[in-house]
Amino acid sequence: MTLLGGCLRLVPEAAAPQPSIDEAAPSAPYPVPTPASGAVDGVSRGPNIADLAIGAEDAASALSGFVESCPQLLRRVDNSGLTNSVDWRPACAAAETWPRSDALGFFQAHFETARVGDGRAFATGYFEPEILGSRTRRPGFDVPVYTMPDDLVRAWPSGTPPSEREGRPPLGRYNASGDFERYPDRAAIEDGALAGRVPVIGWAADPVEFFFLQIQGSGRLRTPEGEVIRIGYAGQNGRGYTGIGGVMRDRGLLGDGPGQYPGSMQGIMAYIRDNPRDGRALMRLNKSWIFFRELTGDGPLGALGVPVRREASIAADPAFVPLGAPVWLDMDRDIADGLWIAQDTGGAIKGANRFDTFWGAGADARQIAGGMSARGRALLLLPRGTIDRLNRSR
Repeated sequence: MTLLGGCLRLVPEAAAPQPSIDEAAPSAPYPVPTPASGAVDGVSRGPNIADLAIGAEDAASALSGFVESCPQLLRRVDNSGLTNSVDWRPACAAAETWPRSDALGFFQAHFETARVGDGRAFATGYFEPEILGSRTRRPGFDVPVYTMPDDLVRAWPSGTPPSEREGRPPLGRYNASGDFERYPDRAAIEDGALAGRVPVIGWAADPVEFFFLQIQGSGRLRTPEGEVIRIGYAGQNGRGYTGIGGVMRDRGLLGDGPGQYPGSMQGIMAYIRDNPRDGRALMRLNKSWIFFRELTGDGPLGALGVPVRREASIAADPAFVPLGAPVWLDMDRDIADGLWIAQDTGGAIKGANRFDTFWGAGADARQIAGGMSARGRALLLLPRGTIDRLNRSR
């Protein structure tokens, strides 16, 4: 394979949240099976759905989300290995016409619960931020919101031995000499590395607010004239993500002690604003930069390719949870309790029973998601007969 032959032009991907704000929280707080051993080996039968005390409104919301997920469930490969597309056909066929007034009956008729590992779960939250922005650059609006660059490609650097060409090639670009190189990181992009070379959707007013919008993976720009521009995840520069909350925790900046800031999104933002020079350096530790596309329809879109809904959609690790499957949570934060639909993924959402709950847009969504850090237990809802089939295959 020649160097150019190993080059893949990127296309926009579905929206995907970046790691949640509470980076001090572990991504796998309990001993759980790993993808290497397979989710299948760590699954056991859970309690009856009737014993979960699912409310009628919660069930109706979950049923609506499940209906939206079905077209993808019926065509996607389940990377967890727990289900096949054929397993979902009876439930999806019934869901279209099932009365929402008896949504709980739908889940009782078509699903059984499954526990992954010991079922102990950890959940954070994400939301769709709305920040000040402008279609055009003007005083006070200087932070570019870039679309996908046309020179961002996947390729093997020259000289990479065939034996090392495994998996997907890295992201980068070809320089003027024709050599493949890493794409500019956050610091370089902030310093103008893409200025005049990559189209912009608009210009944000506040670099701190935009930094956190990038972490969420989608959001809204509200112009001074009142226009709302919805933007969604289109791609990433190929640089590694660093959670600055974890760095701040390690440095003793977050906590409950004197002079420390709360370990939430609000606390992290307060430190950055109180310490602009150090705060900027902290943000630049996260070399990842997110590119966006303008959304004109329903959204924001999750990794499943369907809109994520407030208090109904959840991000999960697809190595353990079939995307589109219902997930039941019972947490020490009651607001996170209930039935959710796994419709998204996230960079820090790794491992069994690790979830990120979606809270929509607005001030209350920002407050809830920014402080969400909940522990409890989780169950997957799988099509009836799945667990018996898995047991026979072991």
